[in-house]
This record gives sequence, structure tokens and C-alpha cells, in this order.
Amino acid sequence: MVDDQFVPLFDGTSTAGWRVIPRVYGTVRPGGPTIAEVFREQGMHPPVAPEEHPARWTVEDGVLVGRQDPPGCGYGGYLITERAYGDVELVLETKPDWPADTGVMVRRRPDSWEGFQVLLDHRPHGGIGGFFGNGLASFSAVPFTVDVEHDADGRPAGLRIDDAGVGPGTAIAHRRAQLSQACDAEEFLHAWRWGEWNELRVRCVGNLPRLTTWVNGLLVAELDTAAIDWPGYDPQAVARTLGPRGHIALEVHDNDAISGLDRWGPDAACRWRNIRIREL
Repeated sequence: MVDDQFVPLFDGTSTAGWRVIPRVYGTVRPGGPTIAEVFREQGMHPPVAPEEHPARWTVEDGVLVGRQDPPGCGYGGYLITERAYGDVELVLETKPDWPADTGVMVRRRPDSWEGFQVLLDHRPHGGIGGFFGNGLASFSAVPFTVDVEHDADGRPAGLRIDDAGVGPGTAIAHRRAQLSQACDAEEFLHAWRWGEWNELRVRCVGNLPRLTTWVNGLLVAELDTAAIDWPGYDPQAVARTLGPRGHIALEVHDNDAISGLDRWGPDAACRWRNIRIREL
């Protein structure tokens, strides 16, 4: 439930107050190697000239829609607020396709990729409502990971909990242990509305913020970013890098060498509406 202290971030007709930026990688962590260097060490190839291929953001029937541009090109991007914010509560409705690896960033730098990401990984091994550190040692704090159920014709028909319990990277138990609160996976499946609009609420409070997420009123996850235990994560370096204020950003992911088309389908889109914010 929101009240009249919230103000809209999206007017329903245009992207006024936002700007389009490409998905350009930076360093793994403050003062660390670049993502491109890590990719090369692992025998992978970073995207070529991603700055020339931002995602496409349109307004369709009052809905903000993000797609790769052109569809299936493999390049991602962001829509980022022109204003920076400190302590906030953000509420929005989202309807991503499957597979579509999207998310909401808070405290994001305006012209580099560092910031805290609230995950909306609507894809295999995806974490929805958890957190990821873009340029912040790539920490991953999620209560569970999801996959998809298929109908008799082989079409995606609903979410299920990832049977493997492990996504690409670190075991789910360690990722869940980062959280100070986390919902039960079955509670989440009951709350999530497949193929319909879902409300995401994000609260971000503090210099090294405490981040909390709710989906359709269910508290999904809470993270104290001052207490993260993750290789290479330095809370003081993070505080210096981000400062007490940052931008809000919506994501269209690229297709990387790890997940390929499971990351973002060729014709996939993410959709957003009723985006509003309250400064605390």
C-alpha cells in the first residue's frame, strides 16, 4: 500500500526524467581488475563496443518497455534517472517475459556501472528479489533461485524453485547466508503471479544501506550491505565509491558467454508501470 507521500517517476507517456545508457562493464570491485580482463583470463570475450548498442526503451499503452536493440542482438542497457536519491522507498509494477534478466539498481553511479542491484532474474537459475553488487565484488545475496515449469506443449507455464539449488557461481546456501531476512521459497511461489503484473517494493536506507524487498506484499529479502561476507567485498571502499546518494536504473541484460540465450530471449521484453518513489 502506498500513500500520497510517493511521487511518480514515470508519467505514463514518455521517458521524461530518465536517460538511456548502454550496459558498459567497469571494474569487478573498487580498485580491482576490469570485467574485460577477467573475461579474457577465463577465455571469454567481452562485448565489442557496447557503448554503441544501448537498449531500446519505449512507452506502449502507458507501459515502459525495455528490449535489446535490435531484438536478439545480445547487447543490453539501462534506463537511468536524471536525479540522484539517498534514502528512498521505491514501488513499481513489473511484467518480464521468460527468459528476461532484468532488475532495478539503486545508488548507481551516473556514468559507470557500480551500484546495488535488486534482481528480477526471470530466467533459469534466476534470483528474484535478492541482490547483486555491480562493480562491488559481484556479491550475490539471494534467498533461492528459480526455473520454469513447462506445459504439455513445452511452453513456459510458471515458476518453480531451481532443482539444482545452485546458479552459475557460488552455492545458494552461501548466497542466502548474506541476508538478515529471507522468505521461504514456497511462500514466494505462492505470491508471484505468472504472466501478470507483480508489485516490487524496495527500501534503501543508510550510507552503507540496508536494502529490503517485497513482492506483492511478501518480504522477500533484507541485506545489510555493511555486513556482507564475500571475497573482495570491502564495505568502506564501497561507501567511498557510491557515496550516500545515487541513481535509480532499470536493466535490459546482455547475452553473455555463461548463460547465452537463457539470459535474455531473442524477442524478450521487460515491462514497468506505476513507478513511484518516496524520499525518507
